[in-house]
Amino acid sequence: MVSFDARAILARLSALREADAPTHGGRVLSYVYDSGVPEIDALAAEAMRLVQPVNGLDPTTFTSVAVMEREVVGFARELLHGGDEVVGSVTSGGTESCLLAVKTARDVWRSAGGTGTPRLVAPVTVHAAFQKAAALFDLTLDLVPVDPQSGRLDASLLTARLGPDVALVVVSAPSYPYATLDPVEEVAAACEEAGVACHVDACIGGWILPFWRAADGAALPLWDFRVGGVTSVSADLHKYGYAPKGASVLLQRDRDRQRHQYFATTGWPGYPVVNSTLLGSKSAGALAASWAIVQALGARGFAGLAESCRRATRGLQDIVADIEGLRVVGDPTGPLLAVATDESVAPERRVDPHHWADRVRRRGWILQLQPGLTQPDGTHLPHTTHLTITPVTEARIDELEAALRGAAQEARGVPPVDREAVLASLPGDVGGTELDSATAAHILGSLGLAGGGTPGLPDDQAPLLALVEALPRPVAERLLVELLARAVEPPDA
Repeated sequence: MVSFDARAILARLSALREADAPTHGGRVLSYVYDSGVPEIDALAAEAMRLVQPVNGLDPTTFTSVAVMEREVVGFARELLHGGDEVVGSVTSGGTESCLLAVKTARDVWRSAGGTGTPRLVAPVTVHAAFQKAAALFDLTLDLVPVDPQSGRLDASLLTARLGPDVALVVVSAPSYPYATLDPVEEVAAACEEAGVACHVDACIGGWILPFWRAADGAALPLWDFRVGGVTSVSADLHKYGYAPKGASVLLQRDRDRQRHQYFATTGWPGYPVVNSTLLGSKSAGALAASWAIVQALGARGFAGLAESCRRATRGLQDIVADIEGLRVVGDPTGPLLAVATDESVAPERRVDPHHWADRVRRRGWILQLQPGLTQPDGTHLPHTTHLTITPVTEARIDELEAALRGAAQEARGVPPVDREAVLASLPGDVGGTELDSATAAHILGSLGLAGGGTPGLPDDQAPLLALVEALPRPVAERLLVELLARAVEPPDA
């Protein structure tokens, strides 16, 4: 007989959760997607409980998995205007959907006679998951610069790079950094003519852009399966489908194409293995929660939540536009904003977006800092602060506005963190160093980032982001790996 104190265990978990950023209430404007409807959360939790012991590996044994996945994919296909030839899978999240889209495209390209290392062509603003996919599946990543002021892609710059060695082109609906809706129709038409696959990464927009209208009330440009050259679309249920992490849908046009997504083997003495996704054994919890939410909300419910997001997003755009020293980057599509310094005003009136975000955090709201980036053509994308708007934001927009305005007043005229000064504060010259774990930890310790205790980042993150921008990419990435790795290591490791 196993004996344990469930109340003590759960009390400790509750205590640990108190240190987390709040997942509900709209104070975290990234990572979490709060519908503002408690009944949806309760429904999702109960659906997950009901399938807790189920193994999603085999939908022929656990037939509830097959039914739920079939119905979620069917709803997504209708939402994204796919015909009978569009089929799909529920995955563990956007990254897995992106990985599978790339793996499928690579294998289709090879089956059509492609040899050597294929290219993956995309804008610089494409999600980092595609960088991971290119690294894992051995594709050359060919990134196309975007306009530094607006984040917009010139379609002709991308289509000029098409060729027989391109296995996949990826465009975003919208991009995460700037909420830019890429010119899907132009790119997909050129891809279709060249015989190149075109994936639309709608991980963040797929469950909300179908209900979105432009600022003037006009319909958005076409970006889904209504565009003939689009071969696949990814759309995350755990974003604006309001499901628990992690759940996403990957839809592919054409069954034969989609079958390249699968892995199957009978080449071992155990049971025949057939996997539609990267995982074998997997929880059915997020799928069940997604299925239940789709059943509950339907298109009308999602439309209502989207309208709340749209009103809040327009309101926040107006608020930022009215704050001297800040500007919204480009013309965002969907419930996302990137905010940069307005360099048209005098330096003493400018607001650095990272100092602004740090001061907003002190007021109890968490925005997401994004570093600047030098593009392959040498142009520089400015560092920005990102806001993800959810339905719950609308009810709290007055509180948020007060925090945004007060923080801007405090940060106005404060110059950006001096990257060279941050570099000079590091112990030794790390620019060309191949860092081992001990050296990386020493550097992090000098910044107050590896002292043990409760994992997390400092309240003021502008210096850390300045360091990320200033260091060579391999060094910055190695330090960030060390930071995250040590956050979860046992204390004596």
